[in-house]
Amino acid sequence: MPLLDITVLEKLEKFITSGDLAFEFEHADEDKRFEILDFLEKLMDVAELADEQATKLIFKEGYLEMLAGDSDQK
Repeated sequence: MPLLDITVLEKLEKFITSGDLAFEFEHADEDKRFEILDFLEKLMDVAELADEQATKLIFKEGYLEMLAGDSDQK
């Protein structure tokens, strides 16, 4: 499975937005609830890293475009 497989994220999004995650949590035993909470915590950590990386990539791209624009004007 490729790491950049958008379908995995789409399935996860549907699982959360459909209410299935909440249902699973509400009907789970204590161990499963901790597993779900650990998963969500890890997901949030990864999302934070993705946000930071996207910001860096966008800034870098914008910075390079700005430099290209300056050199075009000279």
